[in-house]
Amino acid sequence: MAHRGKRHRAMAKLADAGKKVYILSEAISFLKENSVCKFDETVEVAINLNVDPRAADQNIRGIVTMPAGTGKRTRIAVFARGKAADAAVDAGADYVGADDLAEKISAGDIEFEVCIAAPDMMGVVGRLGKILGPKGLMPNPKLGTVTPNVGAAVNNFRAGQVEYRLDKTGIIHAGLCKLSFTKEKIIDNIKAYIGAVLKAKPVGVKGAYLKAVTVSTTMGVGLRLDKTEVFGF
Repeated sequence: MAHRGKRHRAMAKLADAGKKVYILSEAISFLKENSVCKFDETVEVAINLNVDPRAADQNIRGIVTMPAGTGKRTRIAVFARGKAADAAVDAGADYVGADDLAEKISAGDIEFEVCIAAPDMMGVVGRLGKILGPKGLMPNPKLGTVTPNVGAAVNNFRAGQVEYRLDKTGIIHAGLCKLSFTKEKIIDNIKAYIGAVLKAKPVGVKGAYLKAVTVSTTMGVGLRLDKTEVFGF
């Protein structure tokens, strides 16, 4: 078990973490009022789902745009040639290329969080599957990262798109925005995120879909949210 510092233990006791159930506005107020970090913490949400991660039809994954943005600059790599490459550059992609970009990635130079590819580049990208796949960076049409309109895709991610993806324990976890955002903007982002996960419920799920939803910050405690309120998102 990870060691928790004195400050964290004191905050957990104050929050009655693990026992008390919070409505969202109350949870955000607590996190903002009790942060003592010298940096701008990230607001994170973990959703524990009643699904089978091993079942292909329950392997939940998608993207959702944060209404208030994320407050984070996402580094983007784009596989494209010609006019598509020009569009990616104009949109502000950090890395744009084809075989040359593939060589950099093969050499271990992966300094980006999103990888986008034009459809005609998937032959090049496919050779990088063993590198990009385990890192969750493999372009995917369902996520909008394989598209002929790479410029628009770059703009969408710049605007604040967040990916949600089920892990092997049945949990979806992501950082959504910064704690310095106004309370209202944080709430809007969380509602959009949880709402997207609710809409992605697989048809084959039996029983309750949501087990638990927790909101926290980078160095803060996890606060359990009221599931009744969450279902209204």
